[in-house]
Amino acid sequence: MPESVKSRTKVTKCITFAFAAFLFCFLSLSQPVLALNDGQQLVLESWGLVNEGYLDPNKFEKIQWKKLRQKALQKEINTSEDSYKVIAEMLKPLQDPYTRILRPKDYEAMKSSNIGSEINGVGLQLGARNEDGEIVVIAPLDGSPAEDAEIKSGSVLLKVDGKSPMDLGLEATASRLRGEAGSQVIVEIQSPGGDIEEKVLERRSVDLRPVRTRRLRNESHTIGYLRITQFSEGVPEQVKEALEELIEKDVEGLILDLRNNSGGLVSSGLAVADSFLSNTPIVETRNRDGISDAIPANAESLYEGPMVTLVNSGTASASEILAGSLQDNERSELVGARTFGKGLIQSLSNLSDGSGLAITVASYLTPSGRDIQNLGIEPDKILDMPEPLNPGSSEDRWLQDAELFMGAIIDRKNIEESTISETIVDTSDGLDMTEEIEEDQ
Repeated sequence: MPESVKSRTKVTKCITFAFAAFLFCFLSLSQPVLALNDGQQLVLESWGLVNEGYLDPNKFEKIQWKKLRQKALQKEINTSEDSYKVIAEMLKPLQDPYTRILRPKDYEAMKSSNIGSEINGVGLQLGARNEDGEIVVIAPLDGSPAEDAEIKSGSVLLKVDGKSPMDLGLEATASRLRGEAGSQVIVEIQSPGGDIEEKVLERRSVDLRPVRTRRLRNESHTIGYLRITQFSEGVPEQVKEALEELIEKDVEGLILDLRNNSGGLVSSGLAVADSFLSNTPIVETRNRDGISDAIPANAESLYEGPMVTLVNSGTASASEILAGSLQDNERSELVGARTFGKGLIQSLSNLSDGSGLAITVASYLTPSGRDIQNLGIEPDKILDMPEPLNPGSSEDRWLQDAELFMGAIIDRKNIEESTISETIVDTSDGLDMTEEIEEDQ
């Protein structure tokens, strides 16, 4: 075959192949794109919320965040439960236990606790330890089965009904601890001292009662006692009413008890800080752009008298914001033990099927610029161990120590005021004498 004919044949074949490829692409593009089902839409919705708001977007490149979305959508998702598992798996490489999917039941339970109602469960407030992901006890709730069983702050939760909390995750673990009153759950606990023990806890209704107050009287002083166990929606108003009542009863000082307060709504914690601070910074927040915004207290405070604040390893998150602001502004000395060390802030987002998504969107610093994540806050005065298991009771040694500390502050304040008053009187008498002498002359 002549070379010219061979060349024309090759060109014809190339043109034919190119046309076929074009026709295939055209037909493929003209076909309708398959719509995502509801479960896939939920995955996409979750990915988008995290992508837009997560505190540390630098992690996205390291974990190939866009590829994780693609892989998630390629998985078989036929039910809501399928989508929750896929979302949890997609979020796992972030290595942030506080950015998590909340199933509808868990989401409702979290919102209910933020309103300050009762819950059915064992009363364990849980957190995730950043260095190893272990689920630990921040604090037991007052009057709960967990408190009755003497489960201590800082204990590691090893198993819940035979399941590992490390595998379940923070929210699923909390969900397994809640349930119908009268039902039982078996937990395996490792105490801060390393002892491992299995406990059978019977679930019951636990009254959260976030604000408690009374007067403490002795031969020398009348001191107000205000305990806040969590920062739920109605707490600022309850604190205001409690302070007004204590002020009317002429208390000379105040003991603020934040022990075993694992946090709650940051907005609630800030509002309570307003009750004690005036025109001073409460906290600084850093978002994903690295911007530090100082949040100041309002001009007027509700209580301006002397105060002491009790803290412990169960003092976390929003309660640490309050404790840190009181310490840095020299408004109150902290007594007790080092706090938990949770310096991250989460937002809660509603998802289209009634579930929710918690996303870490900011970190906070105390007014002096301290980052307390994983470090906690060192109190001004460390109290003797072991720590009392019944905060606020008549057998609470730490509260008794705080009373003595508060009494000393009041005595010192009274002496200083007396000295200033005497100085003013002496100066005033001297001026009167001078005026009389000048008149005589």
